[in-house]
Amino acid sequence: MLEGIFVALQVILGVLVIILVLAHSGKDSGLSGAFGIGQSQFGATQVMERNLTRMTIVVAVLLVANTVFLGFLLQ
Repeated sequence: MLEGIFVALQVILGVLVIILVLAHSGKDSGLSGAFGIGQSQFGATQVMERNLTRMTIVVAVLLVANTVFLGFLLQ
């Protein structure tokens, strides 16, 4: 039961990391440019990128912690 919960959490966190990384704007403005996120005048784009970076880091750390926990749980 507990293993199933953490395996499902692993899948959800993995998908979230993929989505968050793809949402970042790069040289070609990434997926965020496709949705018109980068079209602001007052610096809101920088704030959104900073928040997106923070969310990506938090989800990535949770993914790594869950991976380590699952490694010990499934031994």
